Amino acid sequence: MDIHISPHDDVPIYAQIVNQVKYLVASGRLAPGEELPAIRVLAQQLTVNPNTVARAYQKLEEAGIVEKRRTAGTYVSAAGSPLARRERRKILIERIDALLAEARQLGIPTDEVVELLRQRDEILQPDPEEA
Repeated sequence: MDIHISPHDDVPIYAQIVNQVKYLVASGRLAPGEELPAIRVLAQQLTVNPNTVARAYQKLEEAGIVEKRRTAGTYVSAAGSPLARRERRKILIERIDALLAEARQLGIPTDEVVELLRQRDEILQPDPEEA
């Protein structure tokens, strides 16, 4: 699990961990049933207090993203995160906003951006004959 924290960020460290785990789950990099590192292990990797990681894991459990198994560790919820779809949409919306802002700076109208999206989607569709 690849998590990076910034002690100089205005976002508390536990929240940075929560946000990054949510992203990893929503993006599919952490699959349902996959085990998260033990609290002490992740704390050591990030050089933070284990209580900080424990708080992050507690928030993730409250959100239904992970589940603790008694004496067996912390796992990505097998049922899938109730927030996964919302998180994926949030990530996509951020990228769309950036694309639209860049298109405006380049003087490209929104209808042209939409048409480009459609064209690119057609190009990126898998070939049914190759499946």
